[in-house]
Amino acid sequence: MVENQVASQAASRPAPVQRRGMLRVQAILDAADQILAEEGYEASTLGAIGKRAGIPTASVYHYFADRNQVDAALMERHGRNVEELVVAAADDPGLGTLREVVDALIDPQLAYCRAHPSTVELRYASRRSPMLVELGESWGRARASAFWRYLLDRELIAADTPELAVHIGYEAADRIFGVAFRGSRTGDEATIDEARRLMTAYLGTYAPKRR
Repeated sequence: MVENQVASQAASRPAPVQRRGMLRVQAILDAADQILAEEGYEASTLGAIGKRAGIPTASVYHYFADRNQVDAALMERHGRNVEELVVAAADDPGLGTLREVVDALIDPQLAYCRAHPSTVELRYASRRSPMLVELGESWGRARASAFWRYLLDRELIAADTPELAVHIGYEAADRIFGVAFRGSRTGDEATIDEARRLMTAYLGTYAPKRR
């Protein structure tokens, strides 16, 4: 029985080659993250990424066909992290008003963008690849849909509120979010506040009618 357990544990562990590959992918993404944060979107080439990671460029191509795939993988990693933070904030039972819920949506994303400048480059840089633009739009649609269901569950919007309405509010706020980071690496606070006001006021027009 002990031998079977040992064999089972050994089978469940990644082979050395697989583990080395996983570590290299992690190193590549970490290097891309650092360059994006320090030097901006255009500086994050595969050559620069490989040099920062200590991996020959030819070896980088073994894991990623081009720079766009590196960007996509890094953006997905950031997306998962932000999703966890937003879900945790939204679970607060003390949230009672639409403004408090909007803040719970925006605050974690704002803090994450400030702590991880590469996120801003991937989401809002003007010369992003079409792949990144589509990924950002897809992520935004998913988050807006989840937010719509959340608002319905909390009865902060009327039961007949179309999903499109929340998508529009989310998209408008996200565009303002991008403007806030266009002129400031930490996000202009006054501009972020306008995103809060816009989203709260717009969604408030769909609040349930009180008798």
